[in-house]
Amino acid sequence: MEKTIIVSNVTKKHKLYDNTSDKIKDILFRKGYGEDFYALRNVSFEVNRGEVIGFVGVNGAGKSTLSNIIAGILPETSGSVTVKGDVSLIAIAAGLKENLTGRENIELKCLMLGFNKKEIQQLEPEIIEFAELGKFIDQPVKSYSSGMKSRLGFAISVSIDPDIIIIDEALSVGDKAFAEKCFNKMKSFKEKGKTIVFVSHSTVQMKKFADKILWLEFGRVKEYGTKEEILPLYEEFIKEYKKLSKSEKEKYREDVLRQLETG
Repeated sequence: MEKTIIVSNVTKKHKLYDNTSDKIKDILFRKGYGEDFYALRNVSFEVNRGEVIGFVGVNGAGKSTLSNIIAGILPETSGSVTVKGDVSLIAIAAGLKENLTGRENIELKCLMLGFNKKEIQQLEPEIIEFAELGKFIDQPVKSYSSGMKSRLGFAISVSIDPDIIIIDEALSVGDKAFAEKCFNKMKSFKEKGKTIVFVSHSTVQMKKFADKILWLEFGRVKEYGTKEEILPLYEEFIKEYKKLSKSEKEKYREDVLRQLETG
C-alpha cells in the first residue's frame, strides 16, 4: 500500500532555562546553559493511504509535538518525516488570529493556502454553514468560546480538502451534535482515501473511528498496531495509572526516562 506518512527516528529536543539570562548566555557563549528536554525520542512509524491513526498517551507524552512536526509547524531536531500530500492541522484555535473576525480568519487562512479571491468567495459560504456560528462569524475570535474556535478551525480545514488531516483534541470541546457532524465528515474523507491522524484522550472515540493506535509514553513509542491490539493494553495502563498519586506518577516518569537514558 502507498505510504503517506513516514516518520523515521524523529527526536525533538528543547532547552529549558531557569531564567532569561541563562537563555541569552547559552545563545552568546554556547557554554551549555539550560537543561535538555526531549519531547520525542527516536520515534518511527508509517501510515498507509486511507488509514486513521490514533495518538494516545498521558499528558506530556509528545502527541501534540509529533502532530505539529508532521504538519510542518515544528522542525524535528533529528530524524526525518516524509509526508505525501497537503496537510491540514485542526487544533483548538490553531492558526486563528484573535483580533480578526471569524470571516476575516477564513479569508486570511485561505489566502495563506494559495486560494485566490474568487475561490475564497466560493468556499466561504460552505465554511460558514459548517461552522454553525451564526452572527458570531462577524465577531472577533477572541470573544469565542473554545468550542466555537474548534468549530471554525474544523470548518476551514475540512473545506479546503487536504490529503492528510491531523485532528489534535479539536473534538474534545463543544456539543455532541457538532462532534457527530465532524465524525461523519471524517468518515467521508476516509472513504475518499484520505489519511487522518487523530489525537484524543477518549478511547471511546478511538474505538469508533481509528484503525491503528500509536501509544506514546514520555516521548517514545510504547506500542504501535491495530486498535484491537493496542487499546485494551492502553486502557488497562490508564486504569492503573489513574490510581497513582502525584508523586508516584512522577517516579514512574523518572523511571521510564532513566531507562531511555541507559538504553
